[in-house]
Amino acid sequence: MSSSAEGAQRSCVIVGAGPGIGNAVASAFAADGYDVAMLARTPERLLPLCAAISKKSGRKVRAFAADAGDEASLRAGLDAARAELGDPEVLVYNVATFEIGRPMSVPIERVTANFRTNVVGALIAARAVAPAMITNKRGTILFTGGGFAYEPAADYASLSMDKAALRSLTYTLAQDLGSHGIHVATVTVHGFVQHGTKFDPQRIAQAFLDLHHQPKGHFDIETVYK
Repeated sequence: MSSSAEGAQRSCVIVGAGPGIGNAVASAFAADGYDVAMLARTPERLLPLCAAISKKSGRKVRAFAADAGDEASLRAGLDAARAELGDPEVLVYNVATFEIGRPMSVPIERVTANFRTNVVGALIAARAVAPAMITNKRGTILFTGGGFAYEPAADYASLSMDKAALRSLTYTLAQDLGSHGIHVATVTVHGFVQHGTKFDPQRIAQAFLDLHHQPKGHFDIETVYK
């Protein structure tokens, strides 16, 4: 049973959709009665996934173009999704871009670009959907975190910094928006996502759904999945 108001149009927007966690989260929320917008730089690749999820769930599942590292592109994608599916009750920011590199060698321009995509994009997306959620006095904003926030790795210096920053953003947004009835949380995945393992994306997707269904007054800010 969904926590949304009965009979209301319900939609979930996923930024950073793809064949892993993004697809699994889309499937989980569609099965839970939500129309789903899947945003990615190449939405054409998502069309088979959208069709499969829609056929199975009976919900609208649409793909939209958005580059999370470009504010104008991200806002345009979110606007297009809202125009077709309405203001989302749920936002899932599932973006991670990085280069393998140690602190002394990873190019500074890549560090900056990755931070803009992995962290600043999350804030931009949250700011885009929050006003309607504040008006409705409900909504859920979820981020895909990573174990590097707790256990930084030199070979993944850029991603380690970004996951730590994303976790901090989650907690500060939760403080800022919680009084409006908005649930902000992160699923911190301590491992590499792989089908058929403990870190199977379908199992991880359930953590997102569980967070969304937590009642007001009992919001967890973080689920550590390991």
